[in-house]
Amino acid sequence: QVQLVESGGGLVQAGGSLRLSCAASGRTFRFFAMGWFRQAPGKEREFVARISWSGGSTYYADSVKGRFTISRDNAKNTVDLQMNSLKPEDTAVYYCAARVRLGVGVGVNDYDYWGQGTQVTVSS
Repeated sequence: QVQLVESGGGLVQAGGSLRLSCAASGRTFRFFAMGWFRQAPGKEREFVARISWSGGSTYYADSVKGRFTISRDNAKNTVDLQMNSLKPEDTAVYYCAARVRLGVGVGVNDYDYWGQGTQVTVSS
């Protein structure tokens, strides 16, 4: 089992920044690819960013590329999402996810464990 707990969400004005953090416990974190997803009201959960187990490979959705940065600290069992230049359309519940299988992915079904989510609201 893997437990994931997100933190760092909140209310911010457009153009502002937030940093989300996800703390993992349970199985050996350093072997997992990790991802961030988000879900806005009435919409499906969508991919935001993912990072390989070593941190050497990252990938972003086009909608956040150049504004968001995913990183991880395997010594602390954490993965962060730095979000800059936030827009109202970034408003959503943000979820951390872990993939315990080999490889990486960008789909909801590519991940095995999920956190409870943290709300991010960007006002215009």
